[in-house]
Amino acid sequence: MIYPPRGVFIVGTDTEVGKTFQACLLAQVLIAKGDKVGVYKPVASGISPDLMSDPQALNAACGNQWPLDRVCPQQFEAAVAPPIAARMQDTTVSESLLLGGAQWWRDRCDVLLVEGAGGVQSPVSQSMTVLDLAVALNYPVILVAANRLGIVNHALLSLESMRRRQLNILGVVMNDLGNKEVADASIHTNQELLSAFANDVPIVRSIVELASLV
Repeated sequence: MIYPPRGVFIVGTDTEVGKTFQACLLAQVLIAKGDKVGVYKPVASGISPDLMSDPQALNAACGNQWPLDRVCPQQFEAAVAPPIAARMQDTTVSESLLLGGAQWWRDRCDVLLVEGAGGVQSPVSQSMTVLDLAVALNYPVILVAANRLGIVNHALLSLESMRRRQLNILGVVMNDLGNKEVADASIHTNQELLSAFANDVPIVRSIVELASLV
């Protein structure tokens, strides 16, 4: 295997659902257990010099010990899908680097946490989606979904796509966004309802509950 033999791919139902937050939590738990953790976001867009980026947050969770260009080799400024953001900078997303960037971690970490961009079916290059990348890396996957009205539909559609590609699904993390300004009664019943339709996939409230499976 050209990639680290132990790893997990953290995917989302959409953008801004808490993938990075949950990935950072998992990194910290594994580090506390004694693992040397690598973090890899193959491509990112919406990178601003004035804001903490997802790659920076992932690296910070690991004590800022890794070169940022290895955490995320391809970064683009515009807050649109990576292939479009790349085109706006007169370049393209390198598909060989999407996978090749994971090879650098081969002998440098005990476990590699890979974070996708956007949702499961979001394009990350001219011809690849997050799901294509997950299949190519062949790591078990954890799905992160925002705990709000609509999560059941979004999560089940994502699970169906991943099952169709025969990925090993460790669980679904219902990430609480903490928006107390909007009344959403579903946040109290989503876990029960999603569990009833998820066909034995664990539905949890924090990625920490899945750490023993990584």
